[in-house]
Amino acid sequence: MYKTLLVFCTTFTVISNVSAAQNYQGFDYPNKATNAISITFDDARHSQVDTGLAILNKHHIKATFYVSPFNIKERLHDWKKVVTTGHEIANHTSSHLCTGNFEWLRQQSLSLEQTSLKWLEKDILDAQRYIIKHLGVTPRAFAYPCGNTFIGRGLETQSYVPLIAKHFDTGRTWLDETANNPNFTDFAQLTSLRIDDMTFEEVIAMLKQHRENNSWIILAGHEIGEKGQYTTDAAMLEELIQYIKDPRNGYWLGTVSDIANYIKRRRKPF
Repeated sequence: MYKTLLVFCTTFTVISNVSAAQNYQGFDYPNKATNAISITFDDARHSQVDTGLAILNKHHIKATFYVSPFNIKERLHDWKKVVTTGHEIANHTSSHLCTGNFEWLRQQSLSLEQTSLKWLEKDILDAQRYIIKHLGVTPRAFAYPCGNTFIGRGLETQSYVPLIAKHFDTGRTWLDETANNPNFTDFAQLTSLRIDDMTFEEVIAMLKQHRENNSWIILAGHEIGEKGQYTTDAAMLEELIQYIKDPRNGYWLGTVSDIANYIKRRRKPF
């Protein structure tokens, strides 16, 4: 019986490996890269223009900034520089509404649990109109504040992913545990991996962990300065950019919309 079980297990392993190999779909990126990668930042925080922009421009790379008007208004001249230097401006709502489990929202009697799709759509489109008017670009990408994609409670809960799919080419979540399979990923629910509060070694280990199936890895941060809970370390960011740009490491770096458009044109219909 033991020999029979051993043979069965061995056969099952072989069949499983063959099946996995047959199901594997590769994906070709420019310059023979193994993976695509995007660097993104949320909220239009002041440190992004004070510190981050100089680092990005020094290395001639383009990032995607998911912005909300209330921060843009305070530094409008600087955010116009972000546009003129070729970075992507994306939508992050007007009110940055998240779950009411965040006390700073509860103090304002605001939350996704308490709102409606109609209210949220207006909030998002108000941000869109502001960006178009004051920065002169039309965002095609969106990021869900706090990574939350719902409104309501319990049996009344609804997803607002379809709303984002209606108005944008892509929607990006936050604090995910996987990268995007280019042959499978839902463009309205792109995953992202945080780089806030991480060392260079930790980020590189994370990148290596998520390289399978020619994945598209989207990195997400907030402040740029000294490493902290919601801060991407500036020195780490510069070292990371140099690592990503080295052709020997096999990454194609681009904005979210540039890579999404490339993948959409080349993958087979799901």
